[in-house]
Amino acid sequence: MVNFVFRLLLTFNATSLLLIIFLVQNRQTLEKFIPALTQFNLPGWISYAVYLGVPIALTGISIFSSSRLGKDEFKKGEVESIEHANNSFLPSYLGYFFVALGISNWEVMWFVYVVLFVFTFLSQALYFNPLFLLFGYEFYNIKTKNGTAIFLISRHQYKQPGDIEIATAYRINNYTFIEKD
Repeated sequence: MVNFVFRLLLTFNATSLLLIIFLVQNRQTLEKFIPALTQFNLPGWISYAVYLGVPIALTGISIFSSSRLGKDEFKKGEVESIEHANNSFLPSYLGYFFVALGISNWEVMWFVYVVLFVFTFLSQALYFNPLFLLFGYEFYNIKTKNGTAIFLISRHQYKQPGDIEIATAYRINNYTFIEKD
């Protein structure tokens, strides 16, 4: 159950930027959702900062709570190859941004978001969240000696497969792990 909730949280964090871009592009401020705030006459940038702050805070919570997941280890010599994966997912997120900029109403926005959320959740392959970068995490595609392809989220700067020795990696799913300091 913890793993299911954790994966839901990661999926929301990874897809929420689509919602934020839609809200900002359509100038949807907090006053629209909380009418009592109109008395304060807040500038729009405060709403947009709050919108961005929510997934950043939830990403922090997901990092903190990842220690409740199952544990694995990577012994020295188990990793055959490593590839830095930060830049390989950027085109996908730029695509989300352009899609969000092209959406003009709430009905279409919710439809697109739900479809994106469901496919991201069900794919279970990767949980790339660009907000992890703000917390100093890096993304790696790793191939083990037995041929298993793994996606690793870590703060460590790995360059050589032989350098990888991880005493505790938390299992998000069978192919995705997060290493905490």
